[in-house]
Amino acid sequence: MTGRRRGPYARFVRWLAHRRWFAALGRRAAPLDGWIIRVTRGRRTLLGAPPYPTLLLTTTGRRTGERRTTPLMYVRDGPRLVVSSESFGQRRPAGWPLNLDADPRATVELDGRALPCLARRASPGEVERYWPRLVEEWPAHASYLDRSGVRHMFVLEEAQ
Repeated sequence: MTGRRRGPYARFVRWLAHRRWFAALGRRAAPLDGWIIRVTRGRRTLLGAPPYPTLLLTTTGRRTGERRTTPLMYVRDGPRLVVSSESFGQRRPAGWPLNLDADPRATVELDGRALPCLARRASPGEVERYWPRLVEEWPAHASYLDRSGVRHMFVLEEAQ
C-alpha cells in the first residue's frame, strides 16, 4: 500500500491514535487488521481505507518457531523499508522486534506481493534521520515513545 490520505478521516484516525485506550485496542486488533490488509491486498484496514503506508511483516517466533505476521506502518528510503515499534506505548514489548533480533530473515507483504527480506537494527544516524519521517506518517509514534520509553527501529532490505 502506498501513499496516504490527508482528509478529515486521516486526521481523525491520527488524533485517536494518541489516546491510550485506542493504542491498547490497536495492539489487540493487529491480527484482525493484518488479515483484512492481506485479503484486500492493502486497500483496506480495520479502520477502512488506510490513512498511512502499511506493510505486513512476517517473522519467525523466537520461542515457538511459528510464523507471525504483524501490520506495520513504514517509510521508504529507496529500496529500504523502515519500521519502528514503541509497543503502542504499552509496558509489554511487542514481539516482532524480539523475533527479528533472534532471526533477521523475514517476509514483507506490500501491495499483495511477498518479498523475502533481511532486517537489521537502525544505526543511531539512521534513527536520527528516519524518526522525523516516521512521526510525520504516524504522529502517535512520538506519544508511544513518550509512554513506553522504548523504540525498536529496523531497516528492511530485500534478501538476495
